[in-house]
Amino acid sequence: MKPIIEFCISNLANGSQAALEILEKDPNLDIIEYGCLSYCGKCYSSLYALVNGEIVTGDNPEGLVENIYTYLEENPMF
Repeated sequence: MKPIIEFCISNLANGSQAALEILEKDPNLDIIEYGCLSYCGKCYSSLYALVNGEIVTGDNPEGLVENIYTYLEENPMF
């Protein structure tokens, strides 16, 4: 089972698109885009993604990617 990374389409437009494009190159991740993830306050204030259902944020796309991989290392699925 692969980790699931979920992105909100509005947050992609706000800058997390670059992070999504980097993560899509990793065959060990499942990347999903949604119209809305219902975290509007978080979406407005920062770049974020849901990683296995938990919010992970970043100041920029590269920071978001780094934080996602850090989260995955610290929270293995098994």
